[in-house]
Amino acid sequence: MVTPPLHSPAVVEFTRAERIESAHIVDIVVTDRGGSFESWGDPDRLVIPRSAIKSLQALPLISTGAADAFDVSDNELALACASHSAEADHVSMVAAWLERIGRSESDLECGSDRPIDASAAADALLSGGPTAPIFNCCSGKHTGFLTVAQHLGHRSTGYIERRHPVQQLVEHALSTMTGIDLHDHTSGIDGCGIPVFAIPLRLLALAMARLVDPVDLPDDTAAACRRLVDVLPSRSHLVSGSGRAEERLAAAVDTPLIAKSGAEGVLMAALPERGLGVALKARDGASRAAKQAIWGVLDRLGALSEPPVDQPLVNKAGRQVGVGRTVLPR
Repeated sequence: MVTPPLHSPAVVEFTRAERIESAHIVDIVVTDRGGSFESWGDPDRLVIPRSAIKSLQALPLISTGAADAFDVSDNELALACASHSAEADHVSMVAAWLERIGRSESDLECGSDRPIDASAAADALLSGGPTAPIFNCCSGKHTGFLTVAQHLGHRSTGYIERRHPVQQLVEHALSTMTGIDLHDHTSGIDGCGIPVFAIPLRLLALAMARLVDPVDLPDDTAAACRRLVDVLPSRSHLVSGSGRAEERLAAAVDTPLIAKSGAEGVLMAALPERGLGVALKARDGASRAAKQAIWGVLDRLGALSEPPVDQPLVNKAGRQVGVGRTVLPR
């Protein structure tokens, strides 16, 4: 791997009353599949990628043949990579997918949650069921795991455990994409119960570059990458939800974009037509800092259709009260 140019970390500032109210330090790496293109901060910082890595966790759904065996649609593949808002279309698609594979909501081991979308949450409360596993933002990903288990004849119970064959396939996919053998690495537990690993930021970016430029990957993995790259750029709503960061980013770029944020200030992205992967982490775990930082990165890469990239801060009444901006040292 080529050693990237090193810069000071990025700083994301949020203003109010024409003053900087908060500032967040963000480490960022932009990489092609052959080596790091540019970095800000520490490219070797160990990062637990949380939900930002879902596109890579979905690869076994395709590479094992499970997606083809159960006629998994492009929309369902997007949901397998999603932290969805549990809007009506998200929930109905996941329910139909579960029924088609002979499973039900009770088989989901992601835990009950309320919808991220405020309107959907209000509807759920009025209907008497404010939380449910299918409302969990990870229910699409977990339905994908159940699909793999069903296809390969594995038990569905305990599919979230590291020793389960489905999670072993996911771990192998992550090892292939990042170049790290995770077999002997200590794992933690994500919010939805599946294993998570600490991985250097530059290798998370490299994995995203390999996703969009899968040269020299095993044939089954490369084919799975190509299918996801065909699916994801046009389905940001299914990956997130109305008005969410991924949907707003997709509308602001002039080139196809795959982007996914995760808890604790992580975001991973890729530009398929440029063969570039991006990974970033706000050191203090501020998700809003990560979601602002990617605007600065895309602007530096010339991928935004309409700069500037300062994002308005709006209060509950809809009035702009400040801005968020990204400072990338040169």
